[in-house]
Amino acid sequence: MGKVIAVCTSPSKGTEKRAVEEGRFIEEYGIEGDAHAGKWHRQVSLLSYDKIREVKERGAQVEAGAFGENLVVEGIDFSALPLGTRLVCGEVILEITQIGKECHHGCRIFQQMGDCIMPREGVFAKVLRGGKISPGDEMTCMPDYGGE
Repeated sequence: MGKVIAVCTSPSKGTEKRAVEEGRFIEEYGIEGDAHAGKWHRQVSLLSYDKIREVKERGAQVEAGAFGENLVVEGIDFSALPLGTRLVCGEVILEITQIGKECHHGCRIFQQMGDCIMPREGVFAKVLRGGKISPGDEMTCMPDYGGE
């Protein structure tokens, strides 16, 4: 089981996301007000808080959303979950559709650290059932869909 540490959005692509008090997840679309929402397989991005903490311990000055992630969750290693894993957080159900992504070497974190964890550790999901997610909410993996 995991705990949501931050929900982040950005109004335009190519910018860092900022933490918000609550995210409204729309079925088959993504998070209301986020530039990456739409009718595709990468509606929501997730990153494990434990991985962000490791980067911070190596000296990176990063906050939630710095890697372009929508959800920061402590206690779940998303990169270890198979495609198709379903994640439940309150009413919201997400399904992992992609693990990692190509990182453009010009990103601020890569320039600062010489490395970016998003290509290895970040995952993407589509919204199967909508609802609201806030920091402090619990997230679990559905039985029969991999995970914890």
